[in-house]
Amino acid sequence: MSRCATVSRSLDEPVSGTAATATTWLLLEQPGPWGAKALTSSHLDPTLGRALEAAAAGTGVRVALIRHPGRHADPGTPAARQVYAAHTVPGHVWLHSAKIRDPRLLLGLDFAALGAGDPRSFGAALGGRPYHGDPLALVCTNGKRDRCCALLGRPLATELVTSGVRGVWEVTHLGGHRFSPTVLVLPYGYAYGRAEAHTVKEALHGIRDGRVVVEGCRGCSAWERPGQAAELAVRSAAGEYRAGVLSVVRTADEAAHWEVTVAHTDGRRWRVTVAQGASLPPRPESCGAAVLGAPARMDVVAVRELRPTALAS
Repeated sequence: MSRCATVSRSLDEPVSGTAATATTWLLLEQPGPWGAKALTSSHLDPTLGRALEAAAAGTGVRVALIRHPGRHADPGTPAARQVYAAHTVPGHVWLHSAKIRDPRLLLGLDFAALGAGDPRSFGAALGGRPYHGDPLALVCTNGKRDRCCALLGRPLATELVTSGVRGVWEVTHLGGHRFSPTVLVLPYGYAYGRAEAHTVKEALHGIRDGRVVVEGCRGCSAWERPGQAAELAVRSAAGEYRAGVLSVVRTADEAAHWEVTVAHTDGRRWRVTVAQGASLPPRPESCGAAVLGAPARMDVVAVRELRPTALAS
């Protein structure tokens, strides 16, 4: 049986505008095996997992589990767990880190504030501090969610670590199994699909230099899918690859059609027309899916730089 990622690649399905949406990522280290819904089907207390899901709902925070690449036999309860929180909205990007012994401390976080970009509860509840290490590369490897993530993601994570790349973690779910291997780069929150080791290394090198690599980029998690596609289109059209200088400031929705305004910190603005299409022919959206689907795709129809007289329109 063909894997969903193989079919998607063979049909040349575009990856732009397919990233998971989250203004803030909350990542908790949880060694051992993960089930399909890892927060409630791993060796994390499922009661805690459900509480974290409820606390994050509607706040813009996405909670995921992470572990070091390698073997995943149960090593027992870790003495201390790594926790990260990353806010991905341009102009206010930050990444904080903490070490905790009791994961129930996460319930003391102000999730609404975290989603809005306020990290103070992360420091107060967990003793967290700003993180100044290498950018993080989170590789989705949850084979219980979709086998492509394990078959393609785990070798990528291992290759990156073996070649000396620092900041690599396995992560439970980034969405878009058919684009495996999928990778999220923090702190800026750009996701990549069909990733290869050289692409991830280039993306990490770019982030260290304050640049965004657009090759294979699915979009920035800070924006909804039309905004993701619009921002990447502006980057390509304007040749602007600096991180943190473009923001989606307005999205007008008209029945599977969007007019997205993208603003530059230097005052320039663009109007991007994005239309929702269907990826045809029908294909499996995940491995083992009983029904073939036609996944929605974000097609950029036009990119127009606005003159100052048109900015108020």
